[in-house]
Amino acid sequence: MIFANQSREQLRATWLTAWHKHRARELLTPLESQLVSVIESHPEYHRWLEDGERASGSQAATDNPFLHLSLHLALREQLATDRPAGIKSAFDTLALRLGDRHDALHRAMDVLGRALWEAQRSGRAPDEQSYLQAIRSL
Repeated sequence: MIFANQSREQLRATWLTAWHKHRARELLTPLESQLVSVIESHPEYHRWLEDGERASGSQAATDNPFLHLSLHLALREQLATDRPAGIKSAFDTLALRLGDRHDALHRAMDVLGRALWEAQRSGRAPDEQSYLQAIRSL
């Protein structure tokens, strides 16, 4: 796992660094390119990310942009690798039904966030079948 051994501050710094390098037109690593791609789909976070001191300090009262962006990245990885098996098909069906891929991503991310929270709370690995069923039932 790319981020497994990073602290919360290090994870946030990774997002901020990628965005600042992008804005400065510096060469990005492949991971930074993925991060920037996710950030670009959320212009509402651009100004917030440009204020590094505020962004790396306390989170916004109503939203956690780092969590939101990280869930985007996690779902992107799941879709690219079709892991858990069947996620790509379930997501593609949802996106087609909704007619809006970004809306489908956000709905699936809500399910992913809940699955991760439940797994953390129970001290177990996420239940992949329940997760897939929840995506399919959206």
